[in-house]
Amino acid sequence: MKKKVLASLLCVAMASTMLVGCGGKEEAAAPAAKEEKTEEAPAAEEKTEEAPAEETAEAGGDYHFEIIVKSYQSSYWQAAVKGVEQAAAELGVSYNCTGPNAESDIADQVNMLNNAINVEGVDGIGLAACDQSACLDALQTAMDKGIPVVCFDSGIPDAPAGSVLSTVATDNYGAGATAAENLYAGLKDKILAATAPVRIGEVNQEATSESIINRGLGFIDKFAELAKADGKTVAVIGNDKYVNDAKAETVAEAEADIIIEVAVPAQTTVELCATEASVIMNKADTIGMFGSNQVAAEGILTANDNLNVLGTDPETSVLAAGFDAGSVIKGAITDGKMYGAVTQSPLAMGITTVQTLYAIANGESVSDIPTEGYWYNVDNMADDSIAPNLYD
Repeated sequence: MKKKVLASLLCVAMASTMLVGCGGKEEAAAPAAKEEKTEEAPAAEEKTEEAPAEETAEAGGDYHFEIIVKSYQSSYWQAAVKGVEQAAAELGVSYNCTGPNAESDIADQVNMLNNAINVEGVDGIGLAACDQSACLDALQTAMDKGIPVVCFDSGIPDAPAGSVLSTVATDNYGAGATAAENLYAGLKDKILAATAPVRIGEVNQEATSESIINRGLGFIDKFAELAKADGKTVAVIGNDKYVNDAKAETVAEAEADIIIEVAVPAQTTVELCATEASVIMNKADTIGMFGSNQVAAEGILTANDNLNVLGTDPETSVLAAGFDAGSVIKGAITDGKMYGAVTQSPLAMGITTVQTLYAIANGESVSDIPTEGYWYNVDNMADDSIAPNLYD
């Protein structure tokens, strides 16, 4: 009966959110299903300085999962938690959901992961890692204890072999490229007509998580590729991580037709992203901006409150592309202040993470599940294929 419920729910989720299938890595053998428990495993101890934990009201669920999000700072993660809650209710499992107050609180999240590993009888852990390397020791411990881990939103490329059985995440590199394709199309005529170098700003809230890094690099590489096809040269300047890891063919800043300037704030807040964005947007040669997640995109919009340079006409304004959704970004697109954005489906990620943990607990084999990013603007925000992913 459990497997019938799971199969039905997986089909519904895949149809409604357009999941694109499994990733390329080999399937990992799941641990054998555990015997049914006679009582629910206790939730991880809640710290008073952390964001409040959320639990299902289900008593006597067959399995108990610990879910750790990146933060409770944005509506993106609140949507993911709703997905967790929905899937847990459908499958009759219990869960405990925690997360630090901000995505820069890496040490707090590592402590939460260690606490989750020590929960008595935990059947699996869902983890959206704030940092690619900070959780490696904890993942080894989880594997040593036989606790399966499913990553969501962000992968951990250097995780100990066999410690992460599945990653449920947007193809972040491809999603960044989608933003570049659409922003470049809006700016192409201006770029080709330019008689002096032009500047594209990119604000990334940090340079540690797989998801943000790949979005930023995907944007840089695709924008440079499109520019090269049109006979233009590109320089990448700013944050060393993005400058050094970009695969794009680049030239020195003094020789470039297009300068992509990448900024990363000291902490992951809208206010500090706005400060970084303001520096770039104040430059007379800036014609485009990209914010690689909700916080960075809202930072660009906050900077514009003082500068008033954003719009949808490339001849008279700076075009800005965002990432994710939320009421601020949606409102800015509707009002013509933001050119467009790329959306994910955090609700689907939360649902699929619990479904995948449930499959593992039942002894099934799993593999990576990538999801797409979709470009939306004022013209298609209400479309049936887009609107369900635009959380508030």
